[in-house]
Amino acid sequence: MTAYLDHNATSPLRPQARDAMVAALAECGNPSSPHAAGRAVRARVEAARRRIAAAFDMPSDAIVFTSGGTEANNLALRGTGAVTVLVSGIEHDSVLEAAPRAERIPVDGNGVVDLAWLEARLATGGVGLVSVMLANNETGVIQPVAEITRLAHREGALVHADATQAAGRIPVSFTDLDVELMTISAHKLGGPPGIGALLMQEGFPLRPLLRGGRQENGLRAGTENAPAIAGFAAAVDAAAAPDAGVGVLRDRLEGLLLAAVPEATIFGRAAERLPNTIAVAMPGVPAETQVMALDLAGVAVSAGAACSSGKVRTSPVLAAMGVDAALARQAIRISLGWNSTADDVARCADAWGALWARAAGRARAAA
Repeated sequence: MTAYLDHNATSPLRPQARDAMVAALAECGNPSSPHAAGRAVRARVEAARRRIAAAFDMPSDAIVFTSGGTEANNLALRGTGAVTVLVSGIEHDSVLEAAPRAERIPVDGNGVVDLAWLEARLATGGVGLVSVMLANNETGVIQPVAEITRLAHREGALVHADATQAAGRIPVSFTDLDVELMTISAHKLGGPPGIGALLMQEGFPLRPLLRGGRQENGLRAGTENAPAIAGFAAAVDAAAAPDAGVGVLRDRLEGLLLAAVPEATIFGRAAERLPNTIAVAMPGVPAETQVMALDLAGVAVSAGAACSSGKVRTSPVLAAMGVDAALARQAIRISLGWNSTADDVARCADAWGALWARAAGRARAAA
């Protein structure tokens, strides 16, 4: 059985989410229909909306359900109508490509946004929207979004936070972050794929991307995916109290990796990180070689973001952090989750250490 350590790409479906989806699939009705069957499905959708809002400490249930984090990010970046947009250099492609002319906020060597640069740029005026992810999908580094919001609001700018990776892994409060818009996605926290949401301040003026019907208060046309929404809410409920045990396992794995390969580099280690994520480079061994070797050993990991149709590419996140290109090409991402075990950790560490022993042996023979 595979030791699945790629939760930042997608997390296995939680049993609570599966049960909720099965129950919802037993109902037939369009949530926009006025008859009893339609009203029953509508009630299920609205109950899910309220549960998700409560879980993220929202003062209202102003949530737009989308097809996932990518659509929610596009709706946030393109729906505000902001002309001048600032985004961090470590954002997900769905943010960077939704605002291709956005100015890039630099980050330091740990991948944390340069607040001094941001403050100075905001002071020059004209910024309409700032978009910074709450936690990075590759390194797990957590951004000071509440402070970013304070700086932005002082100069009249709006703030969007992509909380896709943070949700379900650390406590996330929409109220405490004080953002106007926040993205979450179900499949990162044990819900079904194909469903996400944009959380927003009540009454926020947003232009829809999809037009046709008046679903989602006119902000997202198309019949709501009620079974997926039900599974989303159930997964959010199940992840409401992040498991401290995941952090213990992650720290144990980091120790084992460094014991096996003392020359390894763990990126962002000096910053606050998600408790489940390790971005690590094995010197001299390409990322694709590591991913394949671990896969053959029954361990699933990835090389950076898993959003390029299975292709391995040099990480733009590590590039933004100033990491040498050669070292960046040796980086893999290991991400634990709700069903990770001590056996998974041991299996990963053993396979990685064995790969290093083979690589070191070949290097000695070549010398």
